[in-house]
This record gives sequence, C-alpha cells and structure tokens, in this order.
Amino acid sequence: MRSFLGRDILSLRDFERADFQRIFEVCDELAPIAKTRRNADLLSGKTLLTAFYQPSTRTRLATEAAMHRLGGHVLGFSDAKMTRAGDFYQESIKDTVHMLEYYGDVIAMRHFEQGAPAEAARWASIPVINCGDGWGEHPTQVLTDLYTTQKELGRLDGLTYLLVGDMRMRTMHSILYALSQFDAKAYVVGPPEMSLTPEFTRELEERNVRYEEAFSVEDVIEACDVIYMEPVVQADYTASREERGGGGVATTPATYRVTRQLLREKAKPGAIILHSLPRMDELPADVDQTRHARYWQEAFNGVVMRMALLALVLGAVE
Repeated sequence: MRSFLGRDILSLRDFERADFQRIFEVCDELAPIAKTRRNADLLSGKTLLTAFYQPSTRTRLATEAAMHRLGGHVLGFSDAKMTRAGDFYQESIKDTVHMLEYYGDVIAMRHFEQGAPAEAARWASIPVINCGDGWGEHPTQVLTDLYTTQKELGRLDGLTYLLVGDMRMRTMHSILYALSQFDAKAYVVGPPEMSLTPEFTRELEERNVRYEEAFSVEDVIEACDVIYMEPVVQADYTASREERGGGGVATTPATYRVTRQLLREKAKPGAIILHSLPRMDELPADVDQTRHARYWQEAFNGVVMRMALLALVLGAVE
C-alpha cells in the first residue's frame, strides 16, 4: 500500500484493496470524535481550502466539518461566480491553483469539468481531493458509501449490489471501480439513454468487475444486499449550475423507483438503501421510516470519512 502522505485523492481507479482497508481503520479511530460532537487538535495549524465550482450541500459541508472536528481551519469559495474564474477573466485552473496552494495545506475541489481536479493536482504542490468532477468520479462519496456498508453489514465481500440511476454519473463510475477490489457483484438498472458507455464497459471488463445489466429494479431487488440509488431525473453535470425552469419536472418511471411496497414484497429483510442525495421521486420519503434506510447514517459517515482522508494526506496519521 502506498503512503497517503501528500497523496492526491482523485479517482478510485488506482485504489488497491489495502487502501480501502487502511482508510476504514482510520475512520474507526476518528469516529468517536464526530460521534461525541467535539473538536480535537489533530490538524491544529493546518488549513483546508474548498474550491467548489458547482453547488454542494453534503460534500462541501461534510469536508469543512471534518476539518473543524480535527482542529484545523477552513477557507474557500462555494460559487465560482464570486471568483475571477467565473467572471470576465475566466481564470485558468493552473493560475487559480498556483494561487490557492499558498493559502492552505490541502485543496478540496468540485468542478463541472471532468478531469479538473486532476489538472489542479498537476500544478499544486499540496494534496488535491476530488469532490466530484463533471461526469467523472466522486471518490469521497463512494468511500463513504462503502464504509457505511461495511459498518452496517459487516463486510464488503460476498455482497450483491443494485445500482439504480444514471450510469453516466460520477458516483456510478467510482463505485464500479471500487467493486473491482472486492468479491462482489452488481446489477445495474437505468434508462437506455443513461446506460454504461462503451468505453467504461470495456474498462470494467478489463478489471474483471462482475456486473449485469437489468431492465428494472423489481426484476433483481430480491437478490441484492445493497440498494445504491441516484436520480434518473438528472441535471447536467457538465454545467457549473443548472437552475430548474418554470415548467413541470419529469417523474421517475416505476422501473427505477424503490418504494415501501416494493421493499415489503420483494427486498431481502436485511437489505440496506444508500443514496448520496439529493433525491427526486425515485425514493419516496416514506421509505425513510423503514429498516432499510441508511442514507442518514451516510451523512454522519461522510464527516468521518473526510476526517480520515484529511488526517492521512496531511500526515497526522500514517
């Protein structure tokens, strides 16, 4: 396993099994700090810079909360329109990052352009953490998802995953890369126009990822241990911001919805539902009260996961 000290967290494509295990160990070590709502001094004197060129609720605030929990400082921006990258000058990532690296010790970046955090890492002398890049990847979210699965089900091997939603999404890319390191199988369910791209399919086959495409949730849910959901009513992830227009919002077809009735009739009793949120109508609110819902636990684990990553890349733990 490579050291995490100074390491960029850009993709799960190059993560080995031992990398996941080490991060989860550090999560377990640091979780009591978050659980008791106290702040430690592990990263006292360190500064996180959040560079968010796209809207974010959970990812940005969980990352900032993680730094505060470890006693560090936070500065940054959550709207590119308030920077020189978002006005008349359209400042390049290279020029922006060359400045940002003098203001902090680690950069957490979300960007609407796929590959933007990797481009930032080319020019930064400090670690860069990818918090979502266009249709690319979302490694911190999927690390949170897998940590939640391990805590709730006790393992990652021997599980069957149901991936529901837009298969072009960054979370779907990251989780399928991650599953290449575990004895797991995935069913993927989404609209044909949102299916796995031929390029990504070839990459999954090269990595021996075990997956099957299925027509509907109902066809395969009874075989699955983890129900992993994203919307199919989707914004354009290559846009810096997409506002909802005044017209009506499309509804999710039944083939891509997980309802309380479907869970009662077909799901395994111990199956869990994960959703990175926000949701549309693919996961009705009355599912929140079922034994299957784990997306609120994900919110807590998201802070713990970012605590672990910050502590590792900044060398507070080895």
